[in-house]
Amino acid sequence: MVRKVAVIGAGITGLAAAHYLSKHDDVEVDLFEKSDRAGGKIRTYRQDGYTIELGPESYLARKQIMTELAEEIGLGDDLVRNQTGTSYIYVNNRLSPMPKGAVLGMPTELVPFLTTDLVSAGAKLRTGLDFIKKPLPVYTDISVGKFFRSRVGDEMLENVIEPLLSGIYGTNIDELSLMSTFPNFKELEETHGSLIRGMYNQRKNAPKSGGRKQGQFLQFKHGLQSFIDSLLAFIEENGVSAFFEHDVESITKSGSGYTMHVNGEERSYDNIIVTTPHFQYKRWFEDLPLEYFKHMKATSVATVVMAFEDHQVENDIDGTGFVVSRKMDTSITACTWTNKKWAHAAPEGKALLRAYVGRPGDYIVDEKTDEEIVRLARKDLDSIMTISGEPEFTIVTRLKNSMPQYKVGHKEMIGGIHDYMAEHYPGVVLTGASHSGVGLPDCIRQAKEAVDSLVQ
Repeated sequence: MVRKVAVIGAGITGLAAAHYLSKHDDVEVDLFEKSDRAGGKIRTYRQDGYTIELGPESYLARKQIMTELAEEIGLGDDLVRNQTGTSYIYVNNRLSPMPKGAVLGMPTELVPFLTTDLVSAGAKLRTGLDFIKKPLPVYTDISVGKFFRSRVGDEMLENVIEPLLSGIYGTNIDELSLMSTFPNFKELEETHGSLIRGMYNQRKNAPKSGGRKQGQFLQFKHGLQSFIDSLLAFIEENGVSAFFEHDVESITKSGSGYTMHVNGEERSYDNIIVTTPHFQYKRWFEDLPLEYFKHMKATSVATVVMAFEDHQVENDIDGTGFVVSRKMDTSITACTWTNKKWAHAAPEGKALLRAYVGRPGDYIVDEKTDEEIVRLARKDLDSIMTISGEPEFTIVTRLKNSMPQYKVGHKEMIGGIHDYMAEHYPGVVLTGASHSGVGLPDCIRQAKEAVDSLVQ
């Protein structure tokens, strides 16, 4: 008997879910997307020798599920690794290099940490207390900020750790859930009695690649959009029917299955996988205990791309960009020297900068015009770097409500919602970036887990 499954949303989670479903001969898959394109936040600008990401830029190479999927659809040879260099933090009104051996800001080598100008001598002493402090009691969850303040103190958190971590999730570090984002930190602390000792042992025991240091991130030589386009074509060849500009208006129970109203028409399905942002759910599941999702915010961010002739940008630093401490009075939160990070991103002789604008609680992305956002970004960059003249072109991309905020207790609340769905809407699975991971491989992993839960 053939099972009919609907996948709602053609972002990376929805496309991956449709792919894994299409591997089963007894499953017929329909994919619905309200907009006119696949990929969601992923969007690549390709013109005149440029390959520029306007949304997500890359993914962590160690999260291999995305690499495995790329190889499955024939794009394994298109993968490229980022060029390496020292990471920088803008704090105390200057760019300072990350100390050698630091892992997500945590020191694992003594001399580089003692000589860094990122934190004061007092902060270095306070960081050392991590070796003698007992593990912090955590019963269900704790904020990332509270955890690190307990281990290494305020200055170390705010100058070094917070700029690196908060940009991933777009949430205030003192509200960000530790157990939903970096539970491994708590595990290292408890296993080794010290977070620094745990990070040191983890680094020491990590497999050695040998030879020249490799970049930690992967991309595609024709951009992330090429991955989306290839994945869509691949699943359609394997029998998935993709419907764009199709709005799912309602979902109702019908016997042992469900009836969906799509563009005014009724369609029947045995199972449904929902991959849209969480603020869409109230349209379809009015009885769902959505109090958490009703109050779960998502940060809006913008990327500002600026292309220059390389002589316009004085930048002989051996690095690929910098992040900004929230103690600095800037609109930007980070900047990638894109032509240094990705060899395929810009033609020879061009300098490509990509600044990020938007912090939790500010309204720049919602209230400012593109021209104002460019001016704010350029003002900040001019105070940090030496840039002359006007750019060849600029591109502002607004990603509104694009980064769901995982507040303390997130994992427990999501678990409760999933349990409710399993009891009251058996065969309907909610998944995606609002649930358990915002990175591209995390979305693919969640898609696979959703499919596995249905087919099993």
